[in-house]
Amino acid sequence: MEGTAIYVLIAALALVLGGVSGYFARQIIANEQVRRSRKEAQRLLDEALTKHKEMLLEAKEEATRVRRASEADSKERRLEIQQVEKRVSQKESALQRKLDLAEQRGRELDGREKAIQSTRAEVEEIKKKELSQLESRSGISRDEAKVLLLQASEQEVKEEASRRVRIWEAQVKEEADKRAQEILVTAIQRCTTDVVSETTISSVSLPSDEMKGRLIGREGRNIRALEQATGVDLIIDDTPETVTISSLDPVRRQIAHIALNKLIVDGRIHPARIEEVVEKTKAEVEAVIVSEGERAAHEAGVAGLHPELIRLMGQLKFRSSYGQNVLLHSLEVSHLAGMLADEIGADGNLARRAGLLHDIGKAVDYQVDGSHAAIGADLVRRLDKSVGLAEAISEHHGEASTTSVIGFIVAAADAISGSRPGARHESLEHYMKRIEALENMACSFAGVEKAFAIQAGREVRIMVKPEEVDDLTAMRLARDISKKIEESLTYPGQIKVVVVRETVAVDYAK
Repeated sequence: MEGTAIYVLIAALALVLGGVSGYFARQIIANEQVRRSRKEAQRLLDEALTKHKEMLLEAKEEATRVRRASEADSKERRLEIQQVEKRVSQKESALQRKLDLAEQRGRELDGREKAIQSTRAEVEEIKKKELSQLESRSGISRDEAKVLLLQASEQEVKEEASRRVRIWEAQVKEEADKRAQEILVTAIQRCTTDVVSETTISSVSLPSDEMKGRLIGREGRNIRALEQATGVDLIIDDTPETVTISSLDPVRRQIAHIALNKLIVDGRIHPARIEEVVEKTKAEVEAVIVSEGERAAHEAGVAGLHPELIRLMGQLKFRSSYGQNVLLHSLEVSHLAGMLADEIGADGNLARRAGLLHDIGKAVDYQVDGSHAAIGADLVRRLDKSVGLAEAISEHHGEASTTSVIGFIVAAADAISGSRPGARHESLEHYMKRIEALENMACSFAGVEKAFAIQAGREVRIMVKPEEVDDLTAMRLARDISKKIEESLTYPGQIKVVVVRETVAVDYAK
């Protein structure tokens, strides 16, 4: 028991000693931390004081620099103000001198004006005396003399003006004709096209006459199916090994031609097969139409055409006029119109566009009433918004009053394309009928003695009776005959009407 108490006492003493030691140790550590903190605080305070002094010094330097700069600026401004004041003073002095000089000149002018007025009064007095003496000597008054002088001057001026006008007209006409010839020759030389144009085929050759019976079929069912599917008329007559296709629509005629050739090669000819071949052919021809329209637009350099206009252009591949393919003719007119426009400084792009589309109405003129120029103008007006395009198309055949430059250009290009050698052809019978109709029409007017169609019908020369037709009547007769030809005849290009009035006086010296 005593041993245990001793151990407990020793343990208690150890605890007390440990607690006292820990307390003093913590105090020492705390005192050390306080000392380090004070030292760190003193260091931070010293640094802050140093930075404060540096900032104050920099602020003083900056203030000094700003003050010096402002003083220098103020000095410069004072110098500038002094210079401006000096210039203003100089200008005021110069202005004052000018004012003094102007006042002096004004006084001089007033004096001169008074002298002029005095001289003018003297001249008027002398003039009145001279006029009075002239009136008394000539026997006519001043007003009468003025009228006579004006009449004489007016007659002289009229004669001189008439003479000069005739000279100017002749010069202008000569220069205009020469320039027009140069422009046309240049454009024609730059445009190269095929002389022979393709034509639309309207007949199909058969391998034998036996094929005619197969095309007709039992009780005509094959030919009826073919006509219903294509919309054309098949003419099977006594012509050996030939079938003729008749239709106003050139596209239908082409579809029927291709489908008929396919059926002949295939040999299977019955209504179901006919319908199948025709449908495939329609798709092929439609693709060709669009392709040809796009190709023509590309060759002409015309961009942005409406798809419907491109399709109608492609249809012109299967249309011909006087043996000339209309699509090739349109391309040629487009090239010529563009070159003519470039030569005279007009809008070449619009001219090419109008030239390409000028015969677009021929693609549908068998479906719509009216001339192809008016139909084409309506189509373009609806599908293309180019300014002046529809007017140029409507004017290219003279059916509308030609007022635009592009209209004149397209009309000239159309005439060049249609009248060049080899462009168009017609049968001899039709040619002779047209020549005869032209001469008979000219002879039907009163006062006409004879009429001759020359230059392949492009000019009609009319001899009139001089005792019945005077010069003014001859001019009116030429205009009336031209209008009659335009209204009654169909012809390519244009026809020149020449009325000749000649008086021949014959006598004999015996």
